[in-house]
Amino acid sequence: MVEKTYRLIYKQLIKLFAGFTLATVLIFDCCAQRGPSLISDDETQTFLANIIRPLFNVAGISFDENKIFIVNDNSLNAFVSNGNYMFVHTGTLINADNVNELSGILAHETGHIAGGHIARQKLRLEQMQTLSVASLIAAGAAAAASGRGDAALAVMLGSQSSLLNALSAYQMQEERSADESAIKYLAQTEQSAKGLRNFMKKIQSHNRLSGYNEVSYFRTHPLSMEREQFFNEALKNNSFSDISPYDEDFKLIKAKLSAFLLPIERAQNMYPVDDVSKAGLYANAIINYKKSNFNKAISILNKLIKQDPKNPYFYELKGQFLFESSRLKPALNAYKKALELKPSSNEIMLSWAHTSLELPHDKQTLQKIITVLNRIQHKNPSSTGWLLLARAYDENGQKPYALYCSAQYSLTIGNIEIAKKQINQASIEAPESLKLKLADLKNFITQKEENGN
Repeated sequence: MVEKTYRLIYKQLIKLFAGFTLATVLIFDCCAQRGPSLISDDETQTFLANIIRPLFNVAGISFDENKIFIVNDNSLNAFVSNGNYMFVHTGTLINADNVNELSGILAHETGHIAGGHIARQKLRLEQMQTLSVASLIAAGAAAAASGRGDAALAVMLGSQSSLLNALSAYQMQEERSADESAIKYLAQTEQSAKGLRNFMKKIQSHNRLSGYNEVSYFRTHPLSMEREQFFNEALKNNSFSDISPYDEDFKLIKAKLSAFLLPIERAQNMYPVDDVSKAGLYANAIINYKKSNFNKAISILNKLIKQDPKNPYFYELKGQFLFESSRLKPALNAYKKALELKPSSNEIMLSWAHTSLELPHDKQTLQKIITVLNRIQHKNPSSTGWLLLARAYDENGQKPYALYCSAQYSLTIGNIEIAKKQINQASIEAPESLKLKLADLKNFITQKEENGN
């Protein structure tokens, strides 16, 4: 865990110390950044699943590909949370040179899960909250005894400094433990540790360019130089190759993310117009689309499809370009072809359902859309899925079901009051098969409100 985890910890600490003193809040103010968005991309998530699955297997961790998330953040980072959820920043994917570098970072995060570091970190934060209340009481006593507010401030900041030092020490121990586990997992999956060592060099360089002081009072990770030396020693006992069977897949994913997320000029510098590799063509199709050169973008995609007609994601991207340009019939054909090649893709199925709803359709097609959307929402629910399902049920004359899906959508985007109204409306004419679902959703909202979420 590089930088994002620090911010998550510090966000909790800001809440913990909120209202104590202005000085205390200022210590962490630079870390209180607004959380970035998540990206849904079947191609990238499937690739990440192929990299993470063997690491989880050797670590003895239950694997679920639906617990992999892509964070739209350009920092060099990945992190884990309770429940074995893995979050990978787009900055890590774009800046990694190959799969071996990415595997090293993900092996490190796997070490955090296997080591139980997340649960222990939560416990320590709870302990810190208890100790912080004690420091407030001590500060009040000091102020009362001396009649001076600065005495209270000294006691409070001194106590909080000790707490942060303790947390920092634990964090450093856990980072070293995760590094050791990463080396073990990479060897067990017959991968070189060279990528992890090389990516640590990038982090060190990034920190320097960003003005981070590695001897900062509040640092929570071992120095990058120390870690690099550790990996160099580990490499002496690891002779595995740094070449992966997924390197070509990664080149395409890196090109796609770079073209979509980076400024056009920077992406074009990475993938010049005369780059005729698959990755170069992939990136330039997206770059041209972003420049509103629709025909050029489609022409490049057609070249890619001719080169690799079995790649479902080329058809998916073509479908996206066509759909967003209001060319719905050819978009539907592109999505159908993508589904033939990757029938298990929820994302492509969702795009097919959306496009089908926008086109004229008969009752049979509408029923198929409802069936497909229900299957998607059962396996991997999303706000878009609930919205489309609500629309499909409404069109099919099933108002209570439409309201139920609308309530799920409202809840997903945080509109709890609207969700409660929609549940009440749905309950008026709900069939027996729906009443239990409505009751469960209502109970979920009640518990959520009672817990203050």
